[in-house]
Amino acid sequence: MKFETSRAKALDKLNYFIENNLSAYSKLRNFDFGPENRSNISCLSPYVTHGIIDEKEIIKRSLGKFSFSKNEKFIQEVLWRTYWKGWLELRPNVWSDYLIELSKIRDDFKNNQNYLNAIDGKTNIECFNSWVNELKDHNYLHNHTRMWFASIWIFTLELPWQLGAEFFMQHLYDGDAASNTLGWRWVAGIQTKGKHYLASEWNIKKFTNNRFSNIKLNENALSKISEKTYSIIKQDFNNPQTIEDRNLLIFENNLSFEITDFYNNKFRKIYLISNKNENRFIKLGEKVVKFKSLLISDQEQRLKNNSIDCEIIDISEIKNIQNSYALYPSVGENLDYLYSNSIKIDFLYRKLDQHSWQYCNKGFFNFKNYIPKIISTFN
Repeated sequence: MKFETSRAKALDKLNYFIENNLSAYSKLRNFDFGPENRSNISCLSPYVTHGIIDEKEIIKRSLGKFSFSKNEKFIQEVLWRTYWKGWLELRPNVWSDYLIELSKIRDDFKNNQNYLNAIDGKTNIECFNSWVNELKDHNYLHNHTRMWFASIWIFTLELPWQLGAEFFMQHLYDGDAASNTLGWRWVAGIQTKGKHYLASEWNIKKFTNNRFSNIKLNENALSKISEKTYSIIKQDFNNPQTIEDRNLLIFENNLSFEITDFYNNKFRKIYLISNKNENRFIKLGEKVVKFKSLLISDQEQRLKNNSIDCEIIDISEIKNIQNSYALYPSVGENLDYLYSNSIKIDFLYRKLDQHSWQYCNKGFFNFKNYIPKIISTFN
């Protein structure tokens, strides 16, 4: 399982999966056969998170191979991240409240031995320890395993979900504010109030092909409770009617300018924004920082190969760039930096997000009813 840092390699991975493994996806997707055998899933999320390839490309490619009915489960999984982002865009206070809670909990647990054992993979639960090491070694976990991991963290080890979400963000190549934070909230039972996810011994054994033993879990835990409720905040995701001749800022979530909706617009210069740990609330692991840096460099090279004037700058240098647009960075650390430093920029939004986010006001089961309508806008 390698995550090479180029668009060319990402496209190779996409094409290989479509041609060889997509047909069995629905049947096998819930199995975690271990990091050496990922043929049953696409492993494309680190590239989608960074915009190296996008949801539209993946869906178009899959529909070129099989019908919608045969692809429906795969397409739903591809659009989960789109849904989570839209849900959070309509309720951005969920993210800001999470960071406030995390700040306090960090201090309370910094010397907690159960917490230290958990992040070092030194608990008495063999599978959990194995996943901690896998996360640190490969910077990726199977989606089903992420659910088991979070459930064990919250209900068996009895640790705050906020610290678990931080641990994932520190190490996952595909970590983003929406999918990660809301996924952990969902397992805890506060995203869909009263509906939590409890990992069980039989389920882990079945879907890991009995790779683990000694799986003693709390399988009767009650859902976590949060008194907070979040109303939808009406947002304007419209683009300017006329896109003028300005500079363009691109953050780490849109690192393939050539497939954006704005490729044919004229920009004076493109600035690729690097946000290293100095300006992050959640400090990323060294390998994750390097992964992002190499992806940014790959985009820089592709732009230069197309004779587009571009430069990589640190996020702290944005204040020196006048007269610019930015491809919207989404709720998260990059947007936080702009707001906290009172940097006002006109954002440009993806058409896919504009079409999708209007359906993110409720749960995913409501959203998925609109998926055919969403994909008909670009396919």
